[in-house]
Amino acid sequence: MHQRSNTKISLLVLIMLLLQISVPIPSLAWFSPDSNHTENKTAAVFQQVSSHDLSKLKVIPGGQTIGVKMKAQGILVVGHHLVKKSESVKLSPGKEANLKLGDTIIKINDKPVDSASQLSDWVEKAGKGKQSLNITVLRNKTSLNKVVKPVFDIEDQTYRLGIYIRNSAAGVGTLTFYAPEQKVYGALGHVITDMDTQVPIRVKQGQIMHSNVTSIAKSRSGIPGEKRAHFFKESKVLGNIESNTKFGIFGKMNEFPQYGFNQKAIPVGLSDEVEKGPAKIFTVVKGNKVEQYDIEILHVSKQNKPATKGMIIKITDEKLLKETGGIVQGMSGSPIIQNGKLIGAVTHVLVNDPASGYGCFIEWMLQDAGIGEKSLAPTG
Repeated sequence: MHQRSNTKISLLVLIMLLLQISVPIPSLAWFSPDSNHTENKTAAVFQQVSSHDLSKLKVIPGGQTIGVKMKAQGILVVGHHLVKKSESVKLSPGKEANLKLGDTIIKINDKPVDSASQLSDWVEKAGKGKQSLNITVLRNKTSLNKVVKPVFDIEDQTYRLGIYIRNSAAGVGTLTFYAPEQKVYGALGHVITDMDTQVPIRVKQGQIMHSNVTSIAKSRSGIPGEKRAHFFKESKVLGNIESNTKFGIFGKMNEFPQYGFNQKAIPVGLSDEVEKGPAKIFTVVKGNKVEQYDIEILHVSKQNKPATKGMIIKITDEKLLKETGGIVQGMSGSPIIQNGKLIGAVTHVLVNDPASGYGCFIEWMLQDAGIGEKSLAPTG
């Protein structure tokens, strides 16, 4: 068992240049567990606001670059490797036991496990005792049991399962909104997935903090650019991370972070209020200063249930185009403002036309933050 490590923290961890029309704007890189990481154990207590109150709801638009530290539930299998059992025999016990990429290990011998050190201890103990491990994994929301017998690696002189694992994440993203009355926030606008397996990360706990943009790699056709940023003021935690959904990360935040373009709460605009035409986005391209930039909303989708890609947007601001070439990786979560209302967030960039991309509607982010949960009318 090896732990795959990525210590260079950058907004761009993997340019997803697959044969797709658009790609989400990744914000996080997996890295090995940090023994100095302070765990945030704040419980999720989201205040619910009924749907008829959304017209009165006001939130503070973000745009700040935030640092993110996150610990996953369980241990994610991200690869296989061969264990040298003898000079003539190499094998991966995990692969032979049908442990697949994207599986999340949640129990060993019916005992919860959520760290690499715990797994290593189990493997070492079983190996020395010539015993197999009963490993419980989650695969596509289904719980499965696999029996794996550790093999002694004659090169490393230790017992191994022949798998690569990860269970922590760190990086930077963009804050979308802060709801001061409920003291909750939303950021990113899309789910965070493992960069190798594309499996959504199941959050156990996490923190957000200030971050500083140091430089920009400009976008060009076929290659999305990126914001490069690093953490600063790490001792000042802004809030916790309680969920990671297809509309971003959400949690509790006791105060709005500094350097906002607008420190005052503004109304939210629901999807039926969004219209084609001019709008603004708030984002950071240098340091920690949030600025507003002009965009055009080219298309608005009609959605009666939560779905991504609610609108197609295009950057029209000459200053932003000059500095970034369009939408860059790291703008994910940048709030979209139209007619004085927060209507959504930037989520995707069109690879072959980086001045254009997608945004999601703010109401879906608010629902995932626990605000504005829509209730169904009685049917009988």
